[in-house]
Amino acid sequence: LNLGMNDECAQACVNAGFDARWVYDSYRRLISMFGDVVEHLPKQDFERALTKAKETNNARYDTELDAEALKLLCGEFKDIYAKHGKVFEQDAMKQLEQSVVAVLESWNTPRAVEYREINRITGLRGTAVNVQQMVFGNINDNSGAGVCFTRNPADGADETYGEYLAQSQGEDVVSGVRTPMGLKAMAEAQPKAAEELESVCDALEDDFKDMLDIEFTIEDGELYILQCRVGKRTGTAGVRIATEMFAEGIISKDEALMKVNAQSLEQVLHPVFLLDAASPDYSSKIVASGLPASPGAAVGRIVFSSKEAKEYKSQGKPCILVREETSADDIGGMYAAEGILTARGGMTSHAAVIARGWGKPCVSGCGAISFKNDREIRFGTSDRTYR
Repeated sequence: LNLGMNDECAQACVNAGFDARWVYDSYRRLISMFGDVVEHLPKQDFERALTKAKETNNARYDTELDAEALKLLCGEFKDIYAKHGKVFEQDAMKQLEQSVVAVLESWNTPRAVEYREINRITGLRGTAVNVQQMVFGNINDNSGAGVCFTRNPADGADETYGEYLAQSQGEDVVSGVRTPMGLKAMAEAQPKAAEELESVCDALEDDFKDMLDIEFTIEDGELYILQCRVGKRTGTAGVRIATEMFAEGIISKDEALMKVNAQSLEQVLHPVFLLDAASPDYSSKIVASGLPASPGAAVGRIVFSSKEAKEYKSQGKPCILVREETSADDIGGMYAAEGILTARGGMTSHAAVIARGWGKPCVSGCGAISFKNDREIRFGTSDRTYR
């Protein structure tokens, strides 16, 4: 994101009258993302610097940092490069070239290879790069970014389903940095864009003849569609979507049957808890609650890393993967775990989307979780420690 920003460009934008906060927010995002994806610098170094900046400025969220704080953060991010013997690239065309190479090389990273093995994707020779003009969801309060599905990926209901986060870019909406709003709330804040989004969802679903996952940005009230792909769904949702699309005349009977594979049918038979929610015996045992990102029931030992989850799987021991939030690096552990629990993230977060696609139970955005260290957690104000 924001490729082409450099010291000269940032200063020129400020001199031209663009909002300085937006300029340096966009710049710091590029520096950190370029460092992570292209230069392979430790992502946590940038996250620690951002956390420190928020603490210094008494800010809970990055949106509360002013232009001066963000400008200083850009300098601190460049110092991280220097610490690792690197220099942030100032030439825009070299930024583009190095980014293209990084995407092409990502095809053979361990996590990409593992993902293809898990999903039995074979015969492909590589990936491709798509370069798009930027639109900015962080430019002002009338802007933002979101993710939506043309139908509910959890139960298959014929309703547009998704989340939107004001003043955000890229993966902000799925990362849990702030709590996103649902599409109904977005419609109140952005009625014109919401109406257009509904129309786009209908048109794309009619064209692709499937439930779609759509990423979008709103820049100063204008809607932009960034990309769409066939959406991941639970087995139950897959059966319902195929059945209803046939009934609606969107697909044929044969096409409906081909959309439901054996794995989807197997997911329909997954266990669920049969409990009386009103029973004191049940309610007294609840330690925390979060968002129902992916349905089902799971029991297992708490593990805190993908490596640990895979080790338990190899020993035939069930486990629950507990993370602040998940990323592409956690794919192997998510697949090995019986269920997934995250402290941050919404209904369209990485954990939610991947878990639904595999039919694994997932609770996301469980804000009561506090990590004492990398081996222990607590829930809410309880003194009880889980490890």
